[in-house]
Amino acid sequence: MPRTQSIQDVDLAGRRVLVRCDFNVPIDAGVISDDSRIVAALPTIKHLIAQRAKVILCSHLGRPKGQKTPHYTLAPVARELADQLGQAVHFIEDCVGAEVEAEVAQLGEGEVALLENLRFYKGETDNDPQFAAQLGRLADAFVNDAFGTAHRAHASTAGVATHLSPCVCGFLIEKELAYLGDKTNRPERPFTVILGGAKVSDKIKVIDALLEKADTIIIGGAMAYTFALAQGRKVGESLSEPECIPTAQAALAKAEAKGVRFLLPVDNLAVKDLDFGAIRKNRR
Repeated sequence: MPRTQSIQDVDLAGRRVLVRCDFNVPIDAGVISDDSRIVAALPTIKHLIAQRAKVILCSHLGRPKGQKTPHYTLAPVARELADQLGQAVHFIEDCVGAEVEAEVAQLGEGEVALLENLRFYKGETDNDPQFAAQLGRLADAFVNDAFGTAHRAHASTAGVATHLSPCVCGFLIEKELAYLGDKTNRPERPFTVILGGAKVSDKIKVIDALLEKADTIIIGGAMAYTFALAQGRKVGESLSEPECIPTAQAALAKAEAKGVRFLLPVDNLAVKDLDFGAIRKNRR
């Protein structure tokens, strides 16, 4: 597999650089309870600052479904980033449009801005060409460092890349690709894989490939419920994909045939009401 170009391969000094990060962090009443995704992005951001690039960060947060929802603002992320970087992070209260372009144009070398939640626009998840073009007008180059969303063909991960050059990966994606490449082709034993996510349909190709290499696969997230259904268990109204039961059954059969331990959660908390937005569960 040819090596993906990274920010180490290009000179971005003085250039406006759009960086797709994954700042989809848990926020409760404006307080970030887990900053690990922010910390993971710091090496790339600091490298660009050291190069004296004009750094324009963008991300999604939650599922606002194309609506400008204050609950899903990235403003708390901008404050946390400023603390982590030890310098100001200019928060721009939108992500596309003439006013955003004007604010970005004021950025100096080595300065950092964060755009508002990309998913406030339906064009982001639809990979709308017009929305991608608007993002492209903000910068001269593109760095994708959002490993968790890199598999999705959204405007900020795929569409915008047709409007900017160079397009390279950041340090986080470079590190993860190393694990998916050499480190999974020649893994140290025992080799255990932990996979999360909502949908078996999103991960089945990865699972199938890893069943050829892993000693143990541990499944978390909502997709565990689809595998539970495949085992004949009940999951109530939990998020699942009944249409993917045959796919899950095939993966379980392959794991058994290859002697791969395939582990699902044994502990579950059953509740009547669950509000992800408010991080609230009621009536156990």
